[in-house]
Amino acid sequence: MASAAAPSGSIPAEPQPLTGVRLIVAAFALALANFVVVLDTTIANVSVPHIAGGLAVSPTQGTWVITSYAVADAIAVPLTGWLAMRFGTVRWFMISIIGFGIFSFMCGISRTLDALILFRVLQGLSGGPLMPLSQILLLRIFPKEKAGIGLAIWAMTTTTAPILGPILGGQISDNWSWPWIFFINLPVVAICAFGVWSLLGQYETKQVKARIDTVGLILLVLSVGAFQVMLDTGREHDWFGSAWIVMLAVIAAISFAAFVIWELTDANPIVDLRVFRFRGFTFGTIALSMGFGAFFAQVVLTPLWLQQVAGYTATETGYVVAWLGCFAVLLSPVAAGLLGKIDVRVTVSAGILWMAAMSILRASWNADVDYWTLALPHLLQGMGMPFFFVGLTALVLSSVPASEQTSAAGLMSFLRTLSGAIGTAVATTAWDDASRTSRSELVSSLNDSGGFMATLENAGMTLEQARAALDRLVEVQASTLAVLHIFLAAAVVFVIAAAAVWIAPKPKQVSMGASH
Repeated sequence: MASAAAPSGSIPAEPQPLTGVRLIVAAFALALANFVVVLDTTIANVSVPHIAGGLAVSPTQGTWVITSYAVADAIAVPLTGWLAMRFGTVRWFMISIIGFGIFSFMCGISRTLDALILFRVLQGLSGGPLMPLSQILLLRIFPKEKAGIGLAIWAMTTTTAPILGPILGGQISDNWSWPWIFFINLPVVAICAFGVWSLLGQYETKQVKARIDTVGLILLVLSVGAFQVMLDTGREHDWFGSAWIVMLAVIAAISFAAFVIWELTDANPIVDLRVFRFRGFTFGTIALSMGFGAFFAQVVLTPLWLQQVAGYTATETGYVVAWLGCFAVLLSPVAAGLLGKIDVRVTVSAGILWMAAMSILRASWNADVDYWTLALPHLLQGMGMPFFFVGLTALVLSSVPASEQTSAAGLMSFLRTLSGAIGTAVATTAWDDASRTSRSELVSSLNDSGGFMATLENAGMTLEQARAALDRLVEVQASTLAVLHIFLAAAVVFVIAAAAVWIAPKPKQVSMGASH
């Protein structure tokens, strides 16, 4: 069946690769689509205090803007294969990119937290398929002998987007207003949609009326959704002292158990859990999920701490966090080049342990730290990221037969994205709890607080001002101690992830799934 994006006539079974300017423009449009989806996972990080202030909610509630997008994005990824088969690859790409633009606009005009979270969920559901679809189409438009260039373009946009995200988010939040972090997606979406519609019609795939695993989808959404809501709202409801949280936990547990049973017995599961029979896939994915959860938790928590505690603006925070991507971009070709030459488990575990070391380096921070002390761990951490991401992707995909790599890639992407959302929720909750604990310990161990207040009063402060200054000092130190504890906990998670890599067998042949 011909696509609406295609010219009249039948769709060629093997369309010819693009060449010249048409190839450059089409590759740019696809790469830009991938870029904007990844950008939206980080652009809101430094803007959370602005969003929270604008909507009159707490900063920890503001992090739901991040986790809701990530969870929806994760849920949409396993659906990509069925959606592309049912509606056509190019057609569903167009639906996704246009939906992403519409819901970006709706996020920008939202004036309540509930509305913003709803549209972030819909934005994530629209954006989720764009990452795998852009990768598939990039591989199709390049000649086979240059397929590596297509993959490199896709990988570079995936890596560089997190660099610009914090900078753009900071600049926009400080100089314009937070809704513009969503409005800037609109011209990008227009460019991508026009480029793909104009140039990629011939690459449309035939539509197949494939059955969707409706029961599996419902159980997936129910289990993941209930679990994430439990994590996000638990601290506000005294965790398991609340009947609401207990109910969510029960729903999540039962629906997850039912999901696993159903997916293992259904003939056409929405998520093929059978790939877990391969030890390399299982432990490679465990390492990836743990490592990405710890990594993304730091990516979210650091901007919150810098703005709420260290007194940085959103723009200044963006310039601190953005260093993360510099070495990541430069060393990505090196990490890819080492595949097949060195045991991939060596480079992966080395990359993860390097990230653990940078977490420990972060734990030396204090509330009065200078810019370069903050920036250095971000800059250096980028050296380990390519070996972690590229290496683990290769290890996981190389551990399954070629016929199952598509299913494995989808499940791996789902678990990676979901672990980022879970890591964020756990880290923000732990930070809140640890801050309260540290505060009570600091208050009980204060020496001569009366003398300190008297000194402030002698300096011209009123009693209320002196008391507020002391309270702020304790709050800053308590929040700082709490965030340092989480950095150390993240280092432990990284070390466990590095160890898990060695339980996976050495792959006989390294593959990046390029054939898919």
